Amino acid sequence: MNTIIKVTSPSFSKSMVLKKELLEKFPGTIFNTEGVRFSDEELIEYLKSADGAIIGLENMSEAVLSKLPNLKILSKYGVGLDGVNIDYCVNNNVKLGWLPGVNKRSASELTLCFMMGLTRNVFNSSYKIKINNIWDKVGGFELTGKTVGIIGVGHVGKDLISLLKGFKCKILVNDIVNQDKYYSANNLEKCDKDRIFRESDVITLHVPHTQETHHLVNKDSLAKMKKTAFLVNVSRGKVVDQDALKFALEEELIAGAALDVFEEEPPEDIDFIALNNLACTPHIGGNSEEAVLSMGRSAILHLEEFFST
Repeated sequence: MNTIIKVTSPSFSKSMVLKKELLEKFPGTIFNTEGVRFSDEELIEYLKSADGAIIGLENMSEAVLSKLPNLKILSKYGVGLDGVNIDYCVNNNVKLGWLPGVNKRSASELTLCFMMGLTRNVFNSSYKIKINNIWDKVGGFELTGKTVGIIGVGHVGKDLISLLKGFKCKILVNDIVNQDKYYSANNLEKCDKDRIFRESDVITLHVPHTQETHHLVNKDSLAKMKKTAFLVNVSRGKVVDQDALKFALEEELIAGAALDVFEEEPPEDIDFIALNNLACTPHIGGNSEEAVLSMGRSAILHLEEFFST
């Protein structure tokens, strides 16, 4: 009997290279070529006959997984597992194929792009000249030598730190994992989040969405930031209280922000998106051409190894 593989990720399904490579291993694979963003019910219907699935950001909750008795493996296209009920997978013998850090350079480069674009007034001045024909020659400030706060020092956080070495920044770090040797070797200052919010010129977030990180950035933490400071988030949208950030930007409590992720995707608050001190992208942090291929090939390999045993 043929193994039935289905792909939920729209970006994987759009890649001719990945589709060709997966079909060579698993002929008859079904792809999400129409770019459907599945509801729970639609996801159950789509995957109910699948032996294996390549998933992206879909909500693989217990309510969904319990309705998929044929499913033997979830192969992750990407790195975030906050949408997957891992306990259910473990307790019900559903294999989880996952490789952490596979797209870290893609995410860290976008973070650096945001940091430089914000500090040098690239985004705001571009907005002004394109939309209102305002010739604003304010050039912002250099990132070099400034204080950068990094909350979350995992794969992406560490890669960003390596990219920042040439900028000679003072780097404040916070993570739930004890990494004192790494901090010492890289001249980083471990501190609490309160100090990061108060002292940083740029704060960047690299954490998963959990109960502990939900609305990590909120009204209170934003109020601690300097009026000249910027916030960057390429991790998970619900880490930031979007309403609180909107208020802080509208009232110019902080200088600006850049988001690649949102509480709802696509975001529905058009007034928020239109703010000229907000730079935003449609969750492309891990989607460089190189990262797409790396993530896709990793997902294919997990399937190949599982079904060959």
